Amino acid sequence: MIYYLIGAFASVILVIPVAFFYIQRVIERTRGLEKRAMNSERLAFVGTLAGGLVHEIKNPLSTLNINLQLLKEDIQTMTDEKSERIYRKVQVLQKEILRLEEILNDFLRFAKGKKLELENCDMNEVLDEVVDFVTPELKQKNIVILKDYAAHLLPCRIDSNLVKQAILNVIINAEQAMENGGELMIRTSKDKKNIQIDITDTGTGIPKDNIDKIFHVYFSTKKTGTGLGLPTTKRIIEEHKGTISLYSEEGMGTKFSIQLPTDLKD
Repeated sequence: MIYYLIGAFASVILVIPVAFFYIQRVIERTRGLEKRAMNSERLAFVGTLAGGLVHEIKNPLSTLNINLQLLKEDIQTMTDEKSERIYRKVQVLQKEILRLEEILNDFLRFAKGKKLELENCDMNEVLDEVVDFVTPELKQKNIVILKDYAAHLLPCRIDSNLVKQAILNVIINAEQAMENGGELMIRTSKDKKNIQIDITDTGTGIPKDNIDKIFHVYFSTKKTGTGLGLPTTKRIIEEHKGTISLYSEEGMGTKFSIQLPTDLKD
């Protein structure tokens, strides 16, 4: 009997550390879920706030644009030299209004987010739809698109519209880096759990000091950039439980690598 008690006591001693380990894991996971829930609530609040703010700003911008258009029509009936100068200034103001509206739209897309509408998609087909959309503009800028797609990819469960937006943002970034033309390579590959999309350009590259900032909100080296395109891309990819990274050399170009899981659940 005493040997039985000693054995039972020894088993209890061995089990206690294991139990503590699992309890600690449960506590850590619970804290993580609580933090994620708090972040989700905060993002939802920011999104609602952003929607109201954008609406309040867009209304006066729309009124300004309408009145500027009417002013342009009035000026067109005038023939003196001064009226031409005023006409050009009105055009500049209209362009600035359009730029403000684009900034507001980018801000709203980033802040508000969107609930994922998941469906099984062939990633090669999704990429082709984006490529077809951008090809005419890239051709005008002497940018050649090269494709290297892996065959027989497993379907990805994604929100295709959001993923297209994410990829488009990367391509726009590449286009802006190739002002004098170049090559844009789009490649897909696979492993057991992920599909990888590599988007490589032969542009100016990113300075080392800027690489760590490239996904920061409002960071942009472009005069007309909003600094929201790539942060929005990162958010979309991470909402799909994926990852995005980049490698760049100044004067050589940049490669963005996106990984998306093939088994994302609703």
